[in-house]
Amino acid sequence: MPDSHASLKELTLRGVILGALITLVFTASNVYLGLKVGLTFASSIPAAVISMAVLRAFRDSNILENNIVQTQASAAGTLSAVIFVLPALLMMGYWTGFPLLQTAMICACGGILGVVFTVPLRRALVVNSDLPYPEGVAAAEILKVGQTPGEGAETRRQAGGLRDILLGGALAGGFSLMTGGLRVASDSVGYWFSAGRAVFQLPLGLSFALVGAGYLVGIVGGVAMLLGVVLSWGVAVPWLTWLSPMPDGVSLADFASGIWVSKVRLIGAGMIAVAAVWTLLTLIRPMIEGMRISLSVLKRGRGESGQSRTDADLPPGLLLKLTLLMILLLGATFQSFVADSGLPAMAAWTLVVAGVVLAFVFGFLVAAACGYMAGLVGSSASPISGIAVIAILASSMIFIGIGQTQDLLGNPESVRFMTALALFCTSVVVAVAAISNDNLQDLKTGWLVHATPWRQQTALIIGCVIGAVTIPPVLELLYEAYGFIGSLPREGMDPAQALAAPQASLMITIAQGLFSHTLDWTFIRLGVLVGAALIVFDWVLGRFSRFRVPPLAVAMGVYLPPTVATALFVGALISWFVRARIRARALPDGAGRAQAEQASERTGTLFASGLIVGESLVGVVLAIVIVGSMASGGGDAPLAVAGPEFAPIATGIGLLAFVLMCAVFVRRVLAAAGVAGKD
Repeated sequence: MPDSHASLKELTLRGVILGALITLVFTASNVYLGLKVGLTFASSIPAAVISMAVLRAFRDSNILENNIVQTQASAAGTLSAVIFVLPALLMMGYWTGFPLLQTAMICACGGILGVVFTVPLRRALVVNSDLPYPEGVAAAEILKVGQTPGEGAETRRQAGGLRDILLGGALAGGFSLMTGGLRVASDSVGYWFSAGRAVFQLPLGLSFALVGAGYLVGIVGGVAMLLGVVLSWGVAVPWLTWLSPMPDGVSLADFASGIWVSKVRLIGAGMIAVAAVWTLLTLIRPMIEGMRISLSVLKRGRGESGQSRTDADLPPGLLLKLTLLMILLLGATFQSFVADSGLPAMAAWTLVVAGVVLAFVFGFLVAAACGYMAGLVGSSASPISGIAVIAILASSMIFIGIGQTQDLLGNPESVRFMTALALFCTSVVVAVAAISNDNLQDLKTGWLVHATPWRQQTALIIGCVIGAVTIPPVLELLYEAYGFIGSLPREGMDPAQALAAPQASLMITIAQGLFSHTLDWTFIRLGVLVGAALIVFDWVLGRFSRFRVPPLAVAMGVYLPPTVATALFVGALISWFVRARIRARALPDGAGRAQAEQASERTGTLFASGLIVGESLVGVVLAIVIVGSMASGGGDAPLAVAGPEFAPIATGIGLLAFVLMCAVFVRRVLAAAGVAGKD
């Protein structure tokens, strides 16, 4: 059968350059969003839309070239998941900044190993498998819709998709400038009150980016996170504040917030731990199947693969060379990290070898598991946070064992170093897991559009390298401008502007507690019990109804600041509302309804992505302005035109802008489906 795509350009210089530019934007956005709220967004679909809109200016652009651009951009955006661990090294005081070379090498080596480990799985899990790959199929459909150049309707549709991204970005970016720059609008609103000695809060985050993220998460995850807020601020905080008398001279907000940070978040950490383990246990069979397939493919070799263009992976010899190179680079990176400890040579090299072996072996197992899980439940739903929890537990226990046998835990400074080493090793595993999660999803897209696998795999590696170079300076910039909760780079900084980095905070809680035996197990155990009860509740719901309450999402609702979870819920509520309205008012025939739902899904996804990218990019730009101001002797709010006395008016402006944005969001999605304004 002739290959109709064989003559099409695919891995082109202009495509790589465009992919690199999109990579820079989406990586910076994901790093900011992940540090602020602990979530990242899938960039494949918005990258595909941007690519089609830009490359349409070239007469010979095609679907395969667009696919390469989205593949490259999605890889780097996914790699930003390393921020779930790396900031912990600053938050615990081991690092004072992000070393450029070490950070970049962790990202690059972990990312490239994630690509290499999943290449042997492509034929088994993508070509010869019925796994759904939801994001991969959706991205393929977007690319197929735009593959015929010159058609007026399709040109308008692509332009409309780009307008959705730009409009969402402009709205969110403008609001972010008002809140974080000019300080004329508030990014949250809350009402504090007490009943007896119990303190309550009714919070609402006004972040446009979080609304976009909540839309992508969906109503099930949104309701689950709202339930977490109810458990923390409607049950746990009031109960604990009732038991603890409030000190004199302390406000309700400060008293309750202190209780939440010191006690309730530990409950949330216990819930996250048990929910993460349970989530992985429910996927144990597909995880084992993924590892079995990976090992069997390695034993069997390429076989008949590579005989046609659409079946040609990177050669095994090249994969082996890449693997050996990454092992050597990882060894050098671990050696540079361990060299600062001042340990004897034998002990230092023992830790270097142990770190490389642990990262490599655990990364290989995680890659197979994550590749299978991505095909089963999608990249967005695959529990990377759960993988990180398991990785830090495993790394900590192994290094504790090594430390005890080598007598390396005899003083607080040694314990601090070993804790940091466990976090350093875990960051590599998370990088492998994140890219493995994304790689097979992209290869599924490529298979559906008849792409050449080895060219996609090359684009993935390029994306990892670009992302690895981008992530360290963005991390350093954001830290210097905002700081992290509990770790501010300078005295006098506003702690309210600090980035939460929630997963990194959880990593510290677990690792430091295990190494120093100082973990407050009372609230951790309580969280484990509550998490176990939620698991049972969710199982019962699943058996007798179609409703679910994902325990991990509830746990994140307890652990995250309440303004984050409530803003996410608003986005999820918008998602549910527009879908319900479209089902009720779209054309009664199946084809018409399906078309309306598809149009609304596309518009909603792109507008939501625009909200995320717009707010995040302005956050990064403001960070540049703040750092420049501080370097020249200015303050940390150089653009502010309003002071604390403007706060009540700023709250009103923020709330009004938030409501208007939600109305625009709803109307735009309904208009795309053709049901806006219908009675």
